[in-house]
Amino acid sequence: MSKIFIKLFADGADLGEMISMYRDPRIVGFTTNPTLMRQAGVADYEKFARKVLAAIPDRPVSFEVFADDFSEMARQARVIAGWGPNVNVKIPVVNTKGEFTGPILSALSSEGVTLNVTAIMTVEQVRDVAAALAPETPAIISVFAGRIADTGVDPVPHMKACRAALASRPRAELLWASPRELLNVFHAQEAGCHIITATPGILSKLELVGKDLTQFSLETVQMFYRDATASGFEIDVAQRQSTADVGGVNNIREDVR
Repeated sequence: MSKIFIKLFADGADLGEMISMYRDPRIVGFTTNPTLMRQAGVADYEKFARKVLAAIPDRPVSFEVFADDFSEMARQARVIAGWGPNVNVKIPVVNTKGEFTGPILSALSSEGVTLNVTAIMTVEQVRDVAAALAPETPAIISVFAGRIADTGVDPVPHMKACRAALASRPRAELLWASPRELLNVFHAQEAGCHIITATPGILSKLELVGKDLTQFSLETVQMFYRDATASGFEIDVAQRQSTADVGGVNNIREDVR
């Protein structure tokens, strides 16, 4: 059986799902973002965050700033950091104008704020972030490997290069973000990532790791059979014969052509 040793974080903004994932000792942290919150129908950011932290008091949880102006971004970050000792503050690597958030990262990291620098895609961005971080302060570097793969680039060597770019910051952990399938857990391990964050849908497949494939094949056939039976599917014999005759004619015509 393949062994999982990478840290598993759950990614989402559904409080019920987060509490369910919290009951699983394999899940050692949580991440959220404004898009996931909007999809989950979150209306009050701080109220939601405090509910999460009340339910999950002893594992890291990442909450993201949503300002675009650097000064307001820094102000929000300090407020969010004050919500609890297990809070990691997510700061995007750039704002919507493409301006590197390095000055904010330096200031907050120097103050001891544990950051989760997010939306990173390139090795150069990782190098820049590493240079901005205070060496003594823990941080998470979230590289969106799944989105990188969506562009046709193999994320494994890319993430290995990102890990190498963090050599000067031993307290910074590399996180594989936006996985597309459970196999990415093992890809992330191969690349040397410290953490992978995944949706509950992907994490629910952990029970399949090491499953006997012959048995899996049988169970798949049984599932198809059960669903076909439950649906009441039938194939009329007369219709089948008529179709076969037509098919024969078509085959003859194809041969003639």
